Amino acid sequence: MTQIRLSSAPSSPKPRAIAAADWDEEQEEPVRALSEREARELKARLPMLSPWRVLGWQAAVGLGVAAVIGGVTASGVIFWSALYGMVAVVAPGLLLARGMTKPVNSAVTATARFMAWEFLKIGASIAMLALAPKVVPGLSWPALLVTLAVCIKVNWLALLWRSR
Repeated sequence: MTQIRLSSAPSSPKPRAIAAADWDEEQEEPVRALSEREARELKARLPMLSPWRVLGWQAAVGLGVAAVIGGVTASGVIFWSALYGMVAVVAPGLLLARGMTKPVNSAVTATARFMAWEFLKIGASIAMLALAPKVVPGLSWPALLVTLAVCIKVNWLALLWRSR
């Protein structure tokens, strides 16, 4: 009769410590600070898109959508509902742009400021939408929401325009 002997030794080799180089096959250059000249050149190559310009485009597109919706339906209530949808995007955006365009000294301060102003923007948007039926008597939610959605999408168009 044949006996099978079970070994308590593991069949795989001992685990070894994983070095940082094992994680990434290609070696990357170390991060270094830019000189003042290099920073200016980089800034010139990558121009910033003004938040005020984006808000202007949102307002213009919102006015256009409201005019088209109001003209097609020949209803003042639908026009004002659509116009309020534009204002519900642009007015809170103005708050954020106002808060974010002041210079800051550190990344931590910039991050905290962005979060605070973004929460304020979200709160203002929610408050405006909650107050919409009281501000616009006979409110048309579809007109408001279509204009709101189109105005929000202007952000994507601005990013596409910047990338070219």
